[in-house]
Amino acid sequence: MTAYDDLLAFVRDTQALGEIAGRLGWDQETMMPSGAGDQRAEEFAAIESVLHARRTDPRIGEWLETAQAPDEMGEAVLRHVRRSYDRANKIPAKLATDLAKLTSKSQGIWAAARADNDFAAFAPTLAEVLRLKREEGAALAAGGDIYDAMLDDYEPGAKASDLTAMFDAMRPRLVALREAVLAQPESKAVQGQFDEDQQMKLSQLLAETFGYDMNRGRIDKAVHPFSSGSGNDVRITTRTAADDPFNCFYSTIHEVGHACYEQNIDQAYLLTPLGSGVSMGVHESQSRIYENQLGRSRPFTGWLFGKMRDAFGDFGIATEDEFYAAVNCVQNGYIRTESDELQYNLHVLLRYDLERALLTGDLEVADLETAWNDRFAADFGFSVDNPANGVLQDVHWSLGLMGYFPTYSLGNVYAGNLYSALRDAQPNLDDDLANGDLSNATGWLRDNLQTHGGLYEPRDTIKRACGFDPSEEPLLDYLEAKFKDIYGL
Repeated sequence: MTAYDDLLAFVRDTQALGEIAGRLGWDQETMMPSGAGDQRAEEFAAIESVLHARRTDPRIGEWLETAQAPDEMGEAVLRHVRRSYDRANKIPAKLATDLAKLTSKSQGIWAAARADNDFAAFAPTLAEVLRLKREEGAALAAGGDIYDAMLDDYEPGAKASDLTAMFDAMRPRLVALREAVLAQPESKAVQGQFDEDQQMKLSQLLAETFGYDMNRGRIDKAVHPFSSGSGNDVRITTRTAADDPFNCFYSTIHEVGHACYEQNIDQAYLLTPLGSGVSMGVHESQSRIYENQLGRSRPFTGWLFGKMRDAFGDFGIATEDEFYAAVNCVQNGYIRTESDELQYNLHVLLRYDLERALLTGDLEVADLETAWNDRFAADFGFSVDNPANGVLQDVHWSLGLMGYFPTYSLGNVYAGNLYSALRDAQPNLDDDLANGDLSNATGWLRDNLQTHGGLYEPRDTIKRACGFDPSEEPLLDYLEAKFKDIYGL
């Protein structure tokens, strides 16, 4: 056994334990009894203690000194392990365990506060999470930018200064398009009640249509839809509402984008650092291109219209064009996850700015609800009506996921680049979509991006797939063309 072989065997066991921890999280969101929260927090803390000890094991440093990569895969494995090892050794073991335990409990406290519309009930816990995250950020940054250190967990190599420049370039065109669209009459909406069991059946059809392998996955319900796992055990959740079938269908397609990325990574990378998506921005590019550029396209919604008529009968929409407009309706709303494609990034930019201010100390938790409400009113032109529709709507901060939010908009930008390249590569794309055939589109994404997993760095992964450097321009051009067409601008 060489040093590289010993290292890889050790890392594979650590990855497997991490997958077990992920399964605990999936269970907590879907099936765990409500009274098990405190015990689950202890379980999370225990496994995090084991994982942190393995990630900082001195033998890793010794192996890294002498290991020789046998090939390109080996070079990428060593790059990931070295980054993870250096990062983990900067975080004290007690801090890692305290964070795991607190964020497990915090999630339940957040959920109860959200149900009660009571930010004050969550604020002390959030302040404690923030205190620990600041401590973690300071340890990781070693005198550098704390937010950059947080961001590196989700988008290695990204810098807040670059993201800010990108988002500042996006905002004016998004705001101008939003104002022009909202000045037009609102699209006709679907009407009636939609049986939730039927929604789940159609949801499974959509998942399979987009390439989700049900032999290596499953669909369950959760308050906040998510995808969990990698390789041969990748699970998704969705949600249903009797008066809003699109919430179910497009949550499903979105999570299938994440899940297919994981399922389609080269099996040679299973349980190695390359066996998961390379970053959250790249991950989000898959969920967003599945959901929006493909799933909300005019040809695909024509196919979906027929399936919905078969499942639900008449629901107040007479034509495919009306249905396309209904699916892509732009309207005022509070909730990020329910936002239309045009306004979604404005929701993300709000959170990006607030969490940076929280981490730097420019904003305290006691002032967060007011800051949220003021920013929302400025960006969207109306006031938040209650905390559940405002500062309490997202689970991320309760989990300590500082630096996560900007990857949503970065994923949209990447999706815009990928869609431009996909259209050039697939001249019959619209015909395929009109027939409910996603195999060529998802096959292109599989072959050009998904199969590589963590082999390349995030931006390089996108550049290799597209053939050009990532830019916000293709996304903005796509949005303007699409919504000007829908609204006759």
